[in-house]
Amino acid sequence: MIRFIIFFLILFSLNNLTMADEKKAYFAGGCFWCVEEAFEKTDGVKEVKSGYTGGHVKNPTYEQVTYEETGHYEAVEVIYDSNKISYDQLLDVFWKNIDPYDAKGQFCDKGSSYLSAVFYQNEDEKKAYEESKKRLNKKDVAEFATHIKKLDVFYPAEDYHQDFYKRNPLRYKYYKTTCGRVQRLKKIWN
Repeated sequence: MIRFIIFFLILFSLNNLTMADEKKAYFAGGCFWCVEEAFEKTDGVKEVKSGYTGGHVKNPTYEQVTYEETGHYEAVEVIYDSNKISYDQLLDVFWKNIDPYDAKGQFCDKGSSYLSAVFYQNEDEKKAYEESKKRLNKKDVAEFATHIKKLDVFYPAEDYHQDFYKRNPLRYKYYKTTCGRVQRLKKIWN
């Protein structure tokens, strides 16, 4: 019985330690379905939620963000284990999954809600963003149109947007292919 109690206490303590290492990061890279997929397939990422941030409307809907001037971006909240992946590494994943030169949106999606951005929570993340651009070794980094913005509030998107690429694989693959995302990313980053 005592062994069981000791085992339970150790297990409980270890579980609490891993919870303390959970952090969140926020990125916008056009269609949040695609950005969600890229981050969810990254080791150390525990969960990704699609949503909206950067605007002035509280609790916006997809229709408001897409068709009205809310100021919101389609974005993702990345929940990650900082013992397994760093914020710098998340930035590297972000860059390789966007077109940083497009000032009108991303790939076939155009408009303010589809712009690319990093939403920082503190000065360390803001500095990491600047350092990450240097690591890319791109001579034309001054031409990047990706925004850097202070995070205010992140609003999760409607349930039907969450894990869209998993729940609707055929529709998602068709969208991703016809939008030209993969081809453009290869041209920029290879």
